[in-house]
Amino acid sequence: MTSSLSAPPSPEAIDLAPRLARLLDGRRVVALAGAGMSTESGIPDYRGPETARRARNPMQARQFLTDGAMRARYWARSMNGWPKIEAARPNPAHEALAALERGGLLAGTITQNVDGLHQAAGSTRVIELHGALARVRCLGCGAIEPRASLQERLIAENPSFYAFGTTLAPDGDADLDHDAFADFHVPACLACGGTLKPDVVFFGENVPARVTEAAWALFDEAEVLFVVGSSLTVFSGYRFVRRASERGVPVAIVNLGPTRGDEHAALRVDARLGELLPRLASMLGARA
Repeated sequence: MTSSLSAPPSPEAIDLAPRLARLLDGRRVVALAGAGMSTESGIPDYRGPETARRARNPMQARQFLTDGAMRARYWARSMNGWPKIEAARPNPAHEALAALERGGLLAGTITQNVDGLHQAAGSTRVIELHGALARVRCLGCGAIEPRASLQERLIAENPSFYAFGTTLAPDGDADLDHDAFADFHVPACLACGGTLKPDVVFFGENVPARVTEAAWALFDEAEVLFVVGSSLTVFSGYRFVRRASERGVPVAIVNLGPTRGDEHAALRVDARLGELLPRLASMLGARA
């Protein structure tokens, strides 16, 4: 992979990186990553400055599980959004976190993202709070199918729905030109014929207990909690900031725009992650 860590930083990154470096240096750091990490890879978020003006309602778990029409709508839109998710590549912010981990400066990353870009950048200790779009799980037998494999079946069974619209939306969704999905065929589980669901946590669902336990175990190693690219609106992420505050663990937040956890932050930085994190990694001696 070609590193972007040497890209020229903005004046803001030059000014603010030293303050972050002083807070993180010599301490065991755990990162809590949100959707803002991936916006520079072309994946939209729900609450960033560029998406607030075109806010949309995310898929609710209850809708997906109980309403066949909503399920068909989800898969039709996902079929058109998936190619761009699959083609997305890590940006300099992902590369910087991976470099910090390789250098022993970052214990690991708890991520709210479902795009797999942390791992693609080389991060190895990643707890995916909300799952991964690259996997599909059967609600009946629990069988796992790669999302790329399901994509082939979706297109084969619904060719007239493919490429109706290609504007990528949050969570691998896509904006289609119409909203009539009565004729869309949702493929079933190859093992048992059951209902397939992306292996992600929809709004209204709980993070699986085993994932929560792994995330807390990593969090317990933190001497600094480093929040990157999250508004912390969703409680599954915010609770780590609240626990850090209760324990007296310093919290550093880098995000474009305000966050729910700002009052708990020892240091709050409003800057682009793709500019600031590579600068920070370089200052701390991490190399891609």
